[in-house]
Amino acid sequence: MKPRTPPDSPLLFQAVPLVPDFRLELKARKAGHWPVAGADEAGRGPLAGPVVAAAVILDPKRIPEGLKDSKQLSAQRREELFVQILATATVSIASSSSTRIDETDIRKASLDAMRRAICGLAIPASYVLTDGLDVPPGLDCPGQAVVKGDARSVSIAAASIVAKVTRDRMMARVHRVFPDYGFAAHVGYGTAQHRAGIEKHGPCSLHRMSFRPLRKVEDGPEMDELISE
Repeated sequence: MKPRTPPDSPLLFQAVPLVPDFRLELKARKAGHWPVAGADEAGRGPLAGPVVAAAVILDPKRIPEGLKDSKQLSAQRREELFVQILATATVSIASSSSTRIDETDIRKASLDAMRRAICGLAIPASYVLTDGLDVPPGLDCPGQAVVKGDARSVSIAAASIVAKVTRDRMMARVHRVFPDYGFAAHVGYGTAQHRAGIEKHGPCSLHRMSFRPLRKVEDGPEMDELISE
C-alpha cells in the first residue's frame, strides 16, 4: 500500500488547544462597555459543599501571566495566580450552600452565586463575560455567555482560578469539622473514599441530599454526570 502523504498544513487537521486572551474584553470595550468582568464558578459536580462563583475585572496593564482554565493548572500554580489576581484585579466572590442547591437545583444555585459575585464587585461592571451557556438573570448590565470561556477569555480564566482556590480552601477547612469524609483530599467529589465515608457515617450537613446516591427520590441527573465537572 502506498504510504499516506502527511498533510502540508497539520494545524488544519489537529486540535489546537485554546489559549485565553483579552480579545472578547477589547471587543466589548470597543462597543462602549467598560469595565468588563469575567465570571465563573467551581463545584457544580461534588456531592458535598457549596458552589462558589467569582467575578474578576482585570487591569489590562497588569494581567498575570499564565492565566488559563483552572483545571489545567496544578494546585500550586493556582495558588500562585490566585495571589497575583487578588493583588492586581477587582475581585468578588459568592457561594450557594448545599442547602440552597437542594432547595432549587445546581444550575439555579450556580447562577445565583455568579449573579451575587458580579453585583458585589467594588467597581460595577459595564459588561460581563460568563463561562458556559447562561448569563445570570437579574444583572444591571448586559453580558455574554461563552462556551469554554475559561479557555478563551483571561477574565473568565482568572475567575475560574479564584473560584476554584476559594472552594478548595473552604473544603480543607470543613475537613477539620467533618474529618470522617476526607474533604481535604477530594473537596466533596464522589470518590471511593468519600462514598465509603458516607456509607460508614451517613451524610453530614454539607452533603447535597438532592444528588444521587444521597437523594431519596428517583428523578434527577445520574451520578456519572454529577461527578464530572
